[in-house]
Amino acid sequence: MKINQTILKEFILVGFSVYQHAQTFLFVAFLCLYFVTLTGNIAIISLTWVDRGLHTPMYLFLSALSFSETCYTLTIIPKMLADLLTKNRKISVIGCCLQMSSFLGLGGTNCFILTLMGYDRFLAICNPLRYPLLMTNMLCGQLVVLAWASGFIISITETALIFRGSFCGPNLVKHFFCHMRAVVRLSCLDSELTEFIVTAISVSGLIGTFLLIILTYVFILSTVLRIPSAEGKQKAFSTCASHLTVVFVHFGFASIVYLKPEPEASGGDDTVIAVPYTVITPFLSPLIFSLRNKDMKNAFRKVLGKTSSLNK
Repeated sequence: MKINQTILKEFILVGFSVYQHAQTFLFVAFLCLYFVTLTGNIAIISLTWVDRGLHTPMYLFLSALSFSETCYTLTIIPKMLADLLTKNRKISVIGCCLQMSSFLGLGGTNCFILTLMGYDRFLAICNPLRYPLLMTNMLCGQLVVLAWASGFIISITETALIFRGSFCGPNLVKHFFCHMRAVVRLSCLDSELTEFIVTAISVSGLIGTFLLIILTYVFILSTVLRIPSAEGKQKAFSTCASHLTVVFVHFGFASIVYLKPEPEASGGDDTVIAVPYTVITPFLSPLIFSLRNKDMKNAFRKVLGKTSSLNK
C-alpha cells in the first residue's frame, strides 16, 4: 500500500506527449482515420435500416456491431484528438472511471457480437432448412441486448475493482486514455492483485469468445467440405470471409494489448501498442464488411440510384 502521498482527484493523460515532434502529424492521421471509421459505420447502419433486403439476422448483427464500434471510438478518440492539440490533458477521476467502463463494456460487447455473428453463420450453413425458425429477427435483437448487458456487467465489475479505493500520486496515466493497467498502478490499495484480477477477467472473456468462434468455424468447415460442388463451397466460404477476417484483426490486436505480460518502463511503448486495437481495428472493420460484401454494395448502388433520380 502506498503511504504519505496526496489523494488524487484528477489524472493527466501522458498519451503521445512523449512524441512532441509528431503531434500535428498524429492529429491529422487519427482525424482522417476517425472520419473514415464514422462514415463507414454510419453507412452500414443506414443501409441496413433503409434496404429491406438487408433486414436479416446477419446484417442486423452487422449493424449492431457498427453501432457498438461507433460508440466505442467515441469514448476514446475525440478526447485523444483534443489532447494532441492542447497541453491540458487532465481528466477527472470520475471522468476516467466513466471512460474506462464505457471502453471495456463496448470492447466486450464487440467480442460478444462477433461471437453471435459466428453462431449465425453456423446455423445458416449447418442447419439451412431450420435457419429461418432458429434465428429470427426478434431472437437476433434479444441476443444483441444480451451481448450489451454481458459486456457492461463485466466492465462494471472490473471498473468497480479498480476504483474501489483512492488513488495516490503521481497522477500521470501513461496512456492516451484511461487504460485499466495504467490506472490501476496509481491505486493506493494493492495494485498488483487488482491488476491480476481485472486482467484475468479480460483475458478470460477474450479467449473464451475467440474459442467459441473457432469452434463454430470447425463445424462450418466440416459441413462445407461435405458440399459436393465447388461453387457451393465457394458460396459458403464467401459468406464467412468478411467475418473471419474481422475476427482475426479484432482478436489479434486485442491479444497484443491484453496478453502482453508486463508493460515497459516508459509509457510510450504501451501507447503505441494500443493504437491498432483502439484506432485501426474500428477503421478496418467497416471497410472489410462493406468492400467484401455484394449485398452491401448493391444496397449502396440502390441508394445512389434513388438519390440521383430525385435530383434530376
